Order: sequence, then C-alpha cells, then structure tokens
Amino acid sequence: MRLEDIGLIGNCQFSALVHNSGEIVWCCLPRFDSEPLFSTLLDEQDGGRFCIRPAGGESGRQRYQPNTNILETIFHTSTGTFRVIDFAPRFMQFDRAFRPTQLIRIVEPIEGAPRIAVTCEPKLGWSKVSPQVTHGSHHVRFDGFSTQLRLTTDIPLSYLEGQPFTLTGRQNFILSWGAPVEEPLAQLCERFLMETSRYWKRWVKQCDIPPMFQQEVIRSALTLKLHCFEDTGAIIAAMTTSIPESPGSGRTWDYRYCWLRDSSYVLNALALLGQFEEREQFVQYLLNVAGGSTGMDLAPLYRIDGSKNLEESILDEWPGYEGEGPVRIGNGAATHLQHDIYGELVLALTPIFLDERMSAERSPAALKLMEDLTRRAVALAGVPDAGIWEYRTEWKPQTFSSLMCWAGADRMARIAELHLPAKAAEFRSAADRIHADMIEHAWNPAKGSFVGHYGGEDLDASLLQMARLRFLPKSDPRLGSTIDAIAKDLGRDGWLLRYSLNDGFGTPTVAFVICTFWLIDALAAVGRREEAQEWFARIHGAISPLGLLSEDYDVGRSRMWGNFPQTYSHVGLIHAAFAAAPQWNDIY
Repeated sequence: MRLEDIGLIGNCQFSALVHNSGEIVWCCLPRFDSEPLFSTLLDEQDGGRFCIRPAGGESGRQRYQPNTNILETIFHTSTGTFRVIDFAPRFMQFDRAFRPTQLIRIVEPIEGAPRIAVTCEPKLGWSKVSPQVTHGSHHVRFDGFSTQLRLTTDIPLSYLEGQPFTLTGRQNFILSWGAPVEEPLAQLCERFLMETSRYWKRWVKQCDIPPMFQQEVIRSALTLKLHCFEDTGAIIAAMTTSIPESPGSGRTWDYRYCWLRDSSYVLNALALLGQFEEREQFVQYLLNVAGGSTGMDLAPLYRIDGSKNLEESILDEWPGYEGEGPVRIGNGAATHLQHDIYGELVLALTPIFLDERMSAERSPAALKLMEDLTRRAVALAGVPDAGIWEYRTEWKPQTFSSLMCWAGADRMARIAELHLPAKAAEFRSAADRIHADMIEHAWNPAKGSFVGHYGGEDLDASLLQMARLRFLPKSDPRLGSTIDAIAKDLGRDGWLLRYSLNDGFGTPTVAFVICTFWLIDALAAVGRREEAQEWFARIHGAISPLGLLSEDYDVGRSRMWGNFPQTYSHVGLIHAAFAAAPQWNDIY
C-alpha cells in the first residue's frame, strides 16, 4: 500500500485516508488522536475497513475537486465507469463552522453498468474487536463504541457485506458518530456536498499565494488546514502513527499530537497565507498550554486537548504498515528535554506584541508569560538536551536548541523596547551572550560550517534556519559556507538527510522532506533565488499525484515513507515557495 496512492479528507474535527482502491484505510473518531475505526493501513488483514470498489478489484485514479478537500476516485471497469466522492462536511451555518463527525461517500455511474461491491466493517479501536451489528430499515448500527456509530445508506442493506451489484444510479452513504441522520439522505448528501465545496473554494480565494508554485501551495494550504483541530486550536504533526521512516528501521512514531517546536514555523506559514483565524486559534492553544505549565516546565508535545498523558507503548498484535512494525501509541518524546521549544514559543507569540492585527491577545499576563519563557530559554542555552531530532542517545549541547534560545531572546529584546523598555537591555545582553557562545563552540573552521552540537563535526540540516532567523547578516561568508556545506554533505539527488550520525537507531538512509525546503528558503534568504528555484523544481518527483507529502522520501526507490500527510513538510513547502518565487508586482 503505497502512500502515493492515498488521499486525505477531513473537516478540522476528524480525518480519513482513502486509498485508490476505494477503501478508507485509516480513520480515527471522534478526533485525530482517538482509536481507529478503519485501520488497514496498519493491519491489512484484520484492520477495520470501509470499501466501495469495483467487483473486479480494479484500482482507481484519484483527484481533488479543484481548490477543495473533496476527493474523487474514478474507476474504469469492463462493464462501465463510476466514481466515488469522499468528503467530510464543513461549512458556515448560523455564523459558526459546521463540522459534524460524519463521513460522506457518494457513488455514481459515469458510463455503462459498472458492478461494484461495498463492505463496511469498523473495529473497536486498538482491540480490533468487531462491534455488534444491528440492522434498521435504511441503516446499520455498530454497537460497542462510546457513542452510537451508524451507517445510513440508500442501497439495499443486503449488499453491505461485499456482494457485487450493478450500479444504476447515484447512491449515498453517511457514516455518523453520535447524532443519527434524520433528513432525506440523497438531498442531505447533495446539500452538504455543495456547501462544503463552496466553503473550501471560498477559503482558498482568501489565501495569499505566490505567483509561482501556485497549485503546490494551494494543496499544501488545504492540507495544513485539515491538520487544525478547531475545537482547541491545536495543529497536529500528522494524521497517522507508526508509518516507518524507512523499511526495516524500527523508526515508528505516533505523530497525532501537537509539537511546540513546530509552532512558530506553522504560524509563519499561516501568516504567509494570510489566514489569521487559524493563526489566532493556534495562538490561543499555545497560551493555554504555556500558561498551564508549572514553573515553565514544558513538554515538547501535547495532546490536542492540551494534556500531556502521552506514555508510549507498543501494540505487539499489530503488524504495522507493510508489516514494518512496531506500532506505537503515545510518544516517549513527551518526556524529553528539548530546550529549543522555549525560543520557539517566544517566536510563535511574538506577533501578539508586534502585529497590531493580533493586539486583542495582548495582556499583562501574556507579556509576563513571554518574559518567563525567554528567561527559561536563556538559562537553557548551551545545556545538553535531546534536540529537535529527539535523539535517543547521549544528550549534548545542541546548536539548533541554542539557536532558538538566541532567537527567543533577540525577539524579546525587540518586544521589550516597545512594552518593557526598562528590561530591553537585559534581553539584548542575553541574546548577544548566546550568539557569542554559539560562534565560539558551534563554528567548525575545518568544516566551514556550523555543526550539530557544540565541539562536534557532524552537520545538521536544521541549522539552515539560521538564514531565516537572521542569526548572521546574509552577506556573512560563514552563513553562505554553512548552507553549501550542508547541501553537499547531506544532499542525496536533490534531497537532504537531516543528519548523518548514528542516533540510536542507526544512520538515517532516507531524506527528511522539510530539510530540502529549509535549503530552498535559506538560498533565497541570502539572495540566491535562481538556485532556490532549481532546487524547488526537483521536489515534484516526491509529491504524490494528489499533491501530498509524507515526512520522509527514499530517493533510491522513489517512495514516500513516514507519517502521512506530514504538516511540517507542507509548511516547509509553503515557506520555500514564497521564498523562491518572485513577487506579484514583478510579474504584472
């Protein structure tokens, strides 16, 4: 089951992954980090499934309806052609976002008399136990979940166990969690389809995009939106758990949570897109998490409700994606020390005090929180930690962690100049001290580059962000040589590894997708835009036919690996596209 053959649907309450066979292969309800109902992504034999497919088993061709998150899978068979339309309803109703926990599937013939087969067999989460099934007149109820789960359809219920039948007209399916469907089914599905289509097209029209790479940015923006959990404002790293970074690596992690280290980069992408509602909601989530911490003792990641009960465990009875276990739930990185997160949070919250459009979040309590976060960052600069890559080996002073601590102090100095002038010198002095410490301990003259940890020799792609963060002037030769050294040492046929050292699981063998986007961003930041555009042109081979990106890319096998779709990868694409593209006024 290749990730390139899978599409994403959702509505900012839940999501689902749809394979080009017509099967829902992954869906957790009622929210992203719930247990899965449909799970053949991780257990093709015994996982829950919901499949609408040709009777002959042919694969389909997928596409999104333009500028929407509505997915079509078109099947050509010996007896006819048909399509399946998959979406989760989302639109404005009564001045509020209407996002019911409902998955809608519409199947309709296009030509001839296609024969199809339908199977709906959800499982009770990680137990893989089948629920008790009760048939109504036009629905099937699945009992055993925390609330009622019901499939309402206008096909004969006798056909729901995989018996082939001839498709003669449009047929509808609504899988609902909680409240059942009580309106005429066909009319409801059509109305929800039209309203959802209008919503997504309107949302895209409100996005800022660059004049180049427009389709890539639009799909990445739509994908980023689907990773937003609107109830709390959290933004998750990915929809899935335990898709390995590479075959046989054992690197399988649960990414259905919110990482603080991603926060400023994600918020900057939303700012580039001009989407302030999602930005404000995420800021509120971050304020809640940081404000609820004791003594500024923050975890690297949190659940989407802001809690941090993320104990990691392995499910031995699950074979995993393509048999590549282990399958993990929870994430042990929640117990790590990652000192960069304090600087990341300062950067993420900086617009509250520098951008008048976000002044509503400005308060004495928020300013005090910024002070506390910055002082914590300053105290931890140069202290050993697990770092951005969550090393499970001996911890060392990570250069990237110090970089983010510096960035937090630097931005807080600017904020203090406006809002706390008596303390501006304190934060400027702290930023200068961290800066000098990094120059002394992280610059390696023999490598002609800043290195991954103090006194080390290994290069680290995360340091490409020095350019975006303006750690050095763009004309400083040390910045340019760091960019070149990383591109040369970690480059693999147009893609970059994140590092090349043994991290406790061996040496990485596949490219980490966002690293290439960091390189593009860095090249543009130092004025090498043509090179940036050349690198961007190479990435198309790794984007799925639907425009989706995973976490990792196997250059040799031309295959995606890692959790999918990956927010960080799509956010990286957005940043890189805006950096590499010319301005609109350069085009017209």
